Amino acid sequence: MAVIDRIIRMGEGRQMRRLQRVVTLTNGLEEVYAELTDDELRALTDDFKERHASGESLDSLMPEAFAAVREASKRTLGLRHFDVQIMGGAALHSGNIAEMKTGEGKTLVATLPAYLNALSGKGVHVVTVNDYLATYQSELMGRVFRFLGLDTGCVIGGQDPATRKRQYTADVTYGTNNEFGFDHLRDNMAMDPTQLVHRGYNYAIVDEVDSILIDEARTPLIISGPAAGDNLTWYVEFARLVKTFQPDVDYEVEEGKRTVGILEPGIDKIEAALNIDNLYDPANTPLIGFLNNAIRAKELFKKDREYVVQGGEVHIVDEHTGRMLAGRRYSEGLHQAIEAKEGVAIKAENQTYATITLQNYFRQYDKLAGMTGTAQTEAAELSSTYGMVVLPIPTHKPMIRADESDLLFKSEQAKFNAIVEDILVRHKIGQPILIGTVSVEKSEALGKELRKHGIPHNVLNAKHHATEAAVVAEAGRKGAVTVATNMAGRGTDIMLGGNPEFRAVEEMHKRGIDPHDHPEDYEREWASVFEKAKAEVAAEHEEVLAAGGLYVLGSERHESRRIDNQLRGRSGRQGDPGESRFYLSLEDDLMRMFQSGLAATMMNSAALPDDLPIESRMLSRGVRSAQAQIEGRNAEIRKNILKYDDVASSQRTIIYGERRRILNGENLRDQVRDFVDDVVGNSVTSSTAVGTPDDWDMDAMWKDLRSVYPVSLTPEELIEEAGGVRYFTQPFLVRELTADARVAYEAVEERIGVDLMRQVERQVLLQVIDQKWREHLYEMDYLKEGIGLRAMGQRDPLIEYQREAHQMFGAMADAVKEQALQVLFRVEKRETTPPPVLDATAAAATASKARNAADAPAASGEKPMAPVTRQAGSAGRSTFGAGTATGGGAVRSSMGALTYSGPSDDGSGKAVTAKAGAAKADADGRTFPGTAKNAPCPCGSGKKYKACHGKNED
Repeated sequence: MAVIDRIIRMGEGRQMRRLQRVVTLTNGLEEVYAELTDDELRALTDDFKERHASGESLDSLMPEAFAAVREASKRTLGLRHFDVQIMGGAALHSGNIAEMKTGEGKTLVATLPAYLNALSGKGVHVVTVNDYLATYQSELMGRVFRFLGLDTGCVIGGQDPATRKRQYTADVTYGTNNEFGFDHLRDNMAMDPTQLVHRGYNYAIVDEVDSILIDEARTPLIISGPAAGDNLTWYVEFARLVKTFQPDVDYEVEEGKRTVGILEPGIDKIEAALNIDNLYDPANTPLIGFLNNAIRAKELFKKDREYVVQGGEVHIVDEHTGRMLAGRRYSEGLHQAIEAKEGVAIKAENQTYATITLQNYFRQYDKLAGMTGTAQTEAAELSSTYGMVVLPIPTHKPMIRADESDLLFKSEQAKFNAIVEDILVRHKIGQPILIGTVSVEKSEALGKELRKHGIPHNVLNAKHHATEAAVVAEAGRKGAVTVATNMAGRGTDIMLGGNPEFRAVEEMHKRGIDPHDHPEDYEREWASVFEKAKAEVAAEHEEVLAAGGLYVLGSERHESRRIDNQLRGRSGRQGDPGESRFYLSLEDDLMRMFQSGLAATMMNSAALPDDLPIESRMLSRGVRSAQAQIEGRNAEIRKNILKYDDVASSQRTIIYGERRRILNGENLRDQVRDFVDDVVGNSVTSSTAVGTPDDWDMDAMWKDLRSVYPVSLTPEELIEEAGGVRYFTQPFLVRELTADARVAYEAVEERIGVDLMRQVERQVLLQVIDQKWREHLYEMDYLKEGIGLRAMGQRDPLIEYQREAHQMFGAMADAVKEQALQVLFRVEKRETTPPPVLDATAAAATASKARNAADAPAASGEKPMAPVTRQAGSAGRSTFGAGTATGGGAVRSSMGALTYSGPSDDGSGKAVTAKAGAAKADADGRTFPGTAKNAPCPCGSGKKYKACHGKNED
């Protein structure tokens, strides 16, 4: 790792010299720009835009643009960019990560590259970790942009599509990674161009870049809708069963790897309880998922740590910020298993409609940059995944914080007692204290201890975060005691004596003066309000300095060194004095799982009483080693997720590109004619692949063709036209039947009109693509779930996944062509008032409702949507505009597999049912995932797949 680190940092000195040159050039313009009037300064923006449009690069404009922003900030906010902030801005403009310590003013730094890159007219996205920060920063920094003639947008939860679209048209748009990502997914589910909100991916600046692009990147973004079905009772049943199971007897748990495994005694108990002979019989496969989730919910997901229960619902707690993630749900049945464990109402399972990892979302941008105080430990991953180099920016003033060595206690109670004693001493002298915990449970336990001793304090965790900005802003006041589950992404600075900027903003809100609605009033009032706030905190600031500055006390080591550094970094900002220390115990999760042997040996060999701690460099190294193990594990998880998502990403690019082309109104006539050629050609070829004309099953071939289009020819007519059976060849059949199908399609076009036909083609193709893409995502999830077992057969799971995913994508493309033609050939013109909506694939048609779904991103990335349903008993009849199409039926699920019911194609009117997504297997264990319906069956029978192993699939 040391070698890799040196390689990554090669050229860093050259980069820093380049950044310093930008500072020198920018400073050279400061006095000149200070002499300009407001109008003259504002006019520079138009000049910069014209020069860039004429071919001048943004790099050459950088010093002038930065000087303009610095002067505008002085006139609006009363804040002048330091030289190190200019360096940070230059690092961001070059598409790198500016590592700047907490309190160095990263929010202000972002205004420099945001303004510069907005001159291109393509838009800039500034990505924050929560809606509050997005709103706060867009309002405050928006004043600088508006002064220079640019507008600012802000994308937050709860906005309607029209509002969101306006925010994206702004020169600089603030928002969270989830909002940007989910809007991207919804755009690629849109059924009309007016529903699109994004306007491209030009340049993004990611605040708290390590938190967003590293920590949160383990969880993909998923838009999903409820999948109908009656599986909920299984969750309750398995939650009841595993309650009686014993770890290491009925199942095993690896906390470090976050995995569980059922043992033989547990299998016997399940089989006896459910009265089944073999849990691992293929018919019982879904039960294994319920069992594993029940055990995971019991052992790995603890109340008040991974989640909290409020209002009869299970809410996920963000492990990185300690916030409660409203609306988010774990995927693949895990959330339902936790609901069953807690005895609350179980919500229906969801089906994935669209998904993307944060890595692949952000890699879409032409240029990506980030800023944080703690990125160096993840520099290798940031470089390999995103191509960004971490550039450490010097602090404005020297860092003088004292970081004390860790203290280790035998028990958690002894540790808590020592923590309370430490707090009592410092609280008496008025020193502000920030206490970091790793979970809601620990923060409440510590809060209880503080209340016992009468110490007033504030708690920031998933249950108490509504006023977090105010609590953080005042955490530096004299005698303040603040308990926080995590300080990553809190945004607001902890300033000794209080935060005057925050106070000023709050005062303006109280006066009802909004920077967007009343910009002139805001600018007029701001200076006096800000000066008053600074005066209020000045005296208290000196008292806190005398008391030693902010004391950061870590009640436990986090699994990531970066999180510990983020906590420590809250003290000692801008050259302030400060101190930090971590308290550990042998009962801490980190010590128990990774370093129990080393720590216990040290404690026991020292023969120390419980309340006496030990300090040791060896201990500190052991803790860092444990953290490195976890960081390595998490890096592997992210790497693995990305490898598999890269497979889906290439397919996603094709599908989304096709959708966008259709949405943009492209004429699809030639493409549909190609569909006709492909579908008819494939059907004939697969039916005539073996034997002579005497061996061909002409009845089956014609039935197959009639399911697609109304065939006007008969086999006898074609044999006669060919001049006898000896001339009745495969190429002849393909040529004649393709021509027949084209004539039939032209007849449909003539019947309903050319213009309407083009509209119908676009709508039908969009809906069919969406339906088949969702089915494909389901099958991909199913494939990925079990692909790891291929390693037991000495095969690389990733290569196997790539190969089968490619086959499945080809099968999906064939299915899109066939289903689209089945609908289009049956379109009839019919006058209706009001114009009904085509819902031949109703589940896909309602995907646009996602924009009005619950605003909180659902998680593991799942996002709840309006229920997607189809009316049963409709006989498959539906309309669009003046056209009519057949198809449809009810959508339901059975044992976790998505099931479609609808009318059969044989004209009998009988319903047919088929499960989608499960890989077929014959008696010999051969699998047939992704085989095209009309292709020869892989079993070697010579029959088409749909007439052999796949005959129940449709």
